[in-house]
Amino acid sequence: MAEKNGIGKYAVVWPRGTRQVQGTKPAPNEPAPEQIIFTGNAIDVNEHFYAQGWSDGLPISPPTVVRVQEFLKFTDRAPQEVIGVLRCEQREATVWNVAVNGVMAGCRPEYMPILLAIVEAMAEPGFGLEYSGNSEGGEALIILDGPIVKQLGFNYEQGALRAGYRPNTSIGRFYRLYLMNVAGFGPQHNDQAAFGGTWKVVLAENVDFLAEVGWQPLCADMGLAPTDNAIILARYSGGDTLVNVFGDSADKSMPYMCHVTLKSNDTWHLKSGAVGKLRPLVVLSPAIAEPIVRSNWSKQDVRQYLFDHVRLPAWEFEQHLYKFVEGVENPAGQLTLRVAKGELPRLFAESDDPNRMVPIVTAPDHFMIAISGDPGRDNGYLFSHNGVMGYPTCKKIKLPAQWDELLCAATAL
Repeated sequence: MAEKNGIGKYAVVWPRGTRQVQGTKPAPNEPAPEQIIFTGNAIDVNEHFYAQGWSDGLPISPPTVVRVQEFLKFTDRAPQEVIGVLRCEQREATVWNVAVNGVMAGCRPEYMPILLAIVEAMAEPGFGLEYSGNSEGGEALIILDGPIVKQLGFNYEQGALRAGYRPNTSIGRFYRLYLMNVAGFGPQHNDQAAFGGTWKVVLAENVDFLAEVGWQPLCADMGLAPTDNAIILARYSGGDTLVNVFGDSADKSMPYMCHVTLKSNDTWHLKSGAVGKLRPLVVLSPAIAEPIVRSNWSKQDVRQYLFDHVRLPAWEFEQHLYKFVEGVENPAGQLTLRVAKGELPRLFAESDDPNRMVPIVTAPDHFMIAISGDPGRDNGYLFSHNGVMGYPTCKKIKLPAQWDELLCAATAL
């Protein structure tokens, strides 16, 4: 089928997936995957897709069959393979519609293995995709690890998380388009965020620094091999910048990091009943991490220090969670009561002292640590996460058998 239908005209396909209702596939009025649903020039295509609610308001690249097929070359999976059925509209996520939305987002074909891994994570029940439109408006962040970071030219240094680098930016946009078109979270349609935000660009870890200092990437902390290509998908609803973390040793820099972490949005998530479910992400620039490494600290040492020092007085904790949320008039002693009931771990009731310090997470490993950002600046970022709405999900990126040859041909264009 031709790329264009007539001079300057694009014949484009549908970006959504078959909707399942009670295990059936009714929707006889919905287009088939390769069916041409509209023909027009680039402006016409964009106006039509915007009117249908299939774009994010920015110009899209017209998803023609030929362009979609270019993406399919970068996977060994069949185009109509069903990756999962996505809430909230119960639509099938397929290899085909992953490619369609990848085209629309402005991705390059060689990004296809990453896009598939992202959708695999979206389909995992533990990720909690159905909460994507909750009132807090938390946005998903894609964290990337492995050799593919450098192979595809991701930015992981100055300006990390800033739009402007094609792989980081377009893949972040892909997630939002896929969330709208296949999962069904469109503005004021299933997406009920009070304010919301826009999509985040991909955060790629600094693979060079990690290899140099011997720290594992985040994907290895989550069970994969340190050399695996992988994505971590997690939803964050707020955070704080770590600015000017001075100190030529861990003993000097870590207290400041703890102070900022305690002020972050994570403490307020206690009001949501998220005790034991928080997974805050601490992103350190190499300039912050390097003196910590020189102090012979491991990532586990950093996590343990955060666990031991990012704490609230028990009375304040009890007010956040039990008075302001549950309406308990006198919340004193609620932590001890909840521990006795088996609802909280024993560390929350080590004494009856209302001024005793209790942690915001229930285990050191609940602090996630990544390395990215300007190597010459002592800045970092803290992402606050509400586990009640789903957990960070890690997926290995599966490359096609002819990856090296395909990549070589693609980059030669």
